[in-house]
Amino acid sequence: MAGESGLNYNAAAFLLILGLFAGMLLMLFIGQWLGRRSLSQETDVVRSRLTGVETAIFGLMGLMIAFAFSGAANRYEMRRQLVVDEANAIGTAYLRLDLLPAASQPALREKFRQYTDVRTKVYELLPDISASEAQAAIAVTLQNEIWAGTLAALKDAPPQATIVVIPALNQMIDVTTTRAIAMRTHTPRLIFAVLLILGMVCSLLAGYVLAYTNTRNVRLHVITFAVIVTLTIYIIFDLDYPRFGFIRLDFADKALFDLLAGMK
Repeated sequence: MAGESGLNYNAAAFLLILGLFAGMLLMLFIGQWLGRRSLSQETDVVRSRLTGVETAIFGLMGLMIAFAFSGAANRYEMRRQLVVDEANAIGTAYLRLDLLPAASQPALREKFRQYTDVRTKVYELLPDISASEAQAAIAVTLQNEIWAGTLAALKDAPPQATIVVIPALNQMIDVTTTRAIAMRTHTPRLIFAVLLILGMVCSLLAGYVLAYTNTRNVRLHVITFAVIVTLTIYIIFDLDYPRFGFIRLDFADKALFDLLAGMK
C-alpha cells in the first residue's frame, strides 16, 4: 500500500490541477471584464501595440513549457536507462561469480538473489518513501556482505579473477547511487512557480483578447484554454515523478524481475 508520502503526492497533484484550473478560469474572466471596460477607449494603434506584448508573453509561455517538458522527458528516459544499467551490472557481477572457488559460490549466489529482490522493492514500493528507504538500507547491508564475501573468496582464486570480478562489483554498487540521485532530481520548484505564474498571466491576457470577440462560444474557448494548459503543466509535473503518479516506470523494472527469475 502507498504510505503517507504517496497520499501527500496525490493530494499535491490534485491541488495543483484544481488550483491551476480554477485560477486560470478566474484570470480569464477577469481579463474579459477588463477588456470590455477598455473596449471603447482603445484605438487600432493601441490594440496592435498591445498585441505585440501579448505575443511576446505567450511565446515565453510556450518556451517555458517546451523546456520544462524536455527536461522532464530527458530525466524520465535517464531513469529508464538506469534500470537497465543496474540489471546489466548485477547480471554481469553474478555471472563472474563463476571465477570464484566453487565452495564460496552458493552463499554468494544466494546473497545476489536476495540483493536483486530487495533492489526491485526499493522502487516497486514507491510512492511509499519510508518503505522504499527501508529496503534501500537492506540493500546496502547486502552490498557489504557480498563485497566482504567476494574479497574472502578471491584469496583462493586466480589473480586474473580479481581483475574481472572487482570492477563488476564496483559497477553494481555505483549504479545504485546514480539511481538514487536521479530519483531525487526534478525540475526546480522556482521554474514550476514561474510556469504557474505565466499560466495565470497568459489566462488574463487571453481573457482580455476574448473580450473583443462577440460570439456565444467564448465560454467554450475559455474552458478549453484552461483545460489544455492545466493538463499540459500537470503532465510535466507527473513526468518528473514517474514512480508516483499516472506515468510509471514499472515496465522497465521487468529487466530486474527477469534477471531475478534467471538466477539459479
